[in-house]
Amino acid sequence: MGAKRAVAGKPVYSRRRVATGLQVMSLVKVTDNSGAKEALIIGVPGYHGRLRRIPPAGVGDLVVVSVKKGTPEVRKKIFKAIVVRQRRPYRRPDGTWIAFEDNAVVLLTPEGTPKGTEIRGPIAREAAERWPQVANLASIIV
Repeated sequence: MGAKRAVAGKPVYSRRRVATGLQVMSLVKVTDNSGAKEALIIGVPGYHGRLRRIPPAGVGDLVVVSVKKGTPEVRKKIFKAIVVRQRRPYRRPDGTWIAFEDNAVVLLTPEGTPKGTEIRGPIAREAAERWPQVANLASIIV
């Protein structure tokens, strides 16, 4: 298997191999100030798996979420989001292992920019390197 190449008009979702700690139907905390509190992962764009295999997602991945708890403006709406924390431990190339206290995402607008203006709590370095706009809003990068 080689690296994925871009095809005209189709986005490429390259995935660094971070141990996937989330999957479709996982409830996650929304860690920005967009008004949402809790969301449900309903899809992972770019994942082409096997029949009945549940799509996984890890730190730094783009996911599609449905907001379950929050203000009336964002509730029952579907957004794209970026996973910034996961409970499941994963290994970094330097040999260290990292795990967070919760699973958290940051919501995006349809244009691809973060919906909120600040991010509460730490975010993983893998997510910050892959999504610079999210890194600009972060207070702590671990």
